[in-house]
Amino acid sequence: MSEPSPPPPSPRHVLRTQSSGVTSLFISLDNERIYSGDGSGFIVLTSTRTLRPISSWKAHNDGVLGVQEWGANIITQGRDNKLHVWRPVEELPGIGGSAALSESLVPVLRYSMEVNALNYCRFSLMPLPPDDSETGSSSKDQSDAALIAIPNLIKSSEADIWSLPSCSRVHAAIGKQESNGPILSTDGRGNQATGIIMALHLFEHDCALRIPIAYESGNVTLRKFAKSDRMTSVEGLGWKVLWKVKLHAEAVMAMSVTNDNSMALTVSADHLIGRYDLSKHRTNHPGNGAVAIRGDGRVCAVGGWDGRIRLYSTKSFKPLGTLKCRKNGCQAVVFARSLSAYQIDVNEDEDGMSKQEREERSRWLIGGAKDKLVTIWSLMASNKT
Repeated sequence: MSEPSPPPPSPRHVLRTQSSGVTSLFISLDNERIYSGDGSGFIVLTSTRTLRPISSWKAHNDGVLGVQEWGANIITQGRDNKLHVWRPVEELPGIGGSAALSESLVPVLRYSMEVNALNYCRFSLMPLPPDDSETGSSSKDQSDAALIAIPNLIKSSEADIWSLPSCSRVHAAIGKQESNGPILSTDGRGNQATGIIMALHLFEHDCALRIPIAYESGNVTLRKFAKSDRMTSVEGLGWKVLWKVKLHAEAVMAMSVTNDNSMALTVSADHLIGRYDLSKHRTNHPGNGAVAIRGDGRVCAVGGWDGRIRLYSTKSFKPLGTLKCRKNGCQAVVFARSLSAYQIDVNEDEDGMSKQEREERSRWLIGGAKDKLVTIWSLMASNKT
């Protein structure tokens, strides 16, 4: 008779900063700040050093779909069909607690875009190098240059790519040309409509834009912009389908891509975790709504509707452990950045933080659930993945 499994470890920290269910999470590249968005449209910016809020503001009139730090900006997307770009106000030394939530620290709205939020689909931001002319931007701050992919304003089964900060559309209706065509299916279902876009990710490979798009039908399609002689498109023209595959029997709920854009994972209401190399893994736990990949690409975290976060090896999908987020469904999950991503000397003792403390924080896993709480675990360092 086998011994019972040990109970799940307790979280290291629990943040009670939100007024409604957590819907989006992001951690800064230096692991200094956690951004959490909720169903009421509020964004809370929390210091990972003090675990106290730095700033809190109502960014949207409906639930937050996405939040991300972008150079000197913060970009947010809401269910109110708005995408905002904010400029944060510098934190004053020594502030904390309620003082940190004063109006003086509320970010300043720079500009906004109308977007289609019917899909619950989060934006995908691809920052551009300072000398890239594809943005058409006249901004003096070259770090602002980026492309952003979102569902089409009218057709939720098609995608658009916009240039920031000019807010000009450079690619329109991606997916239109083959939206009614056949889908290669692993379950023998044959031809069927894709439904609305549920998740997407924009990146560049071999000097060409690529975009994997996950759909309500459970299908995932990878497309490449094949026109090397131009930088814009309309009606989906010029976008070549590299592959289509259907691994999920239900709608794709979330997609996460490795930092080197070599692999993506998808989760759904079914038992499966889908992977770019067209393999799949069947779990014993149906109903998953969030997925994140650790910076080294070796471990993934899957947030379940049962309130648990399950860790897997991305190579073998061997279970690595289970964390109990809360009683309610986990809706967002994110790994802290590895020390190598800091690009700083970890031996430095800046602001009283030791090398050991930095290493411990780099092992954080953060989850957000419907019960309004943000939960932080400190994972053990391990190479056995």
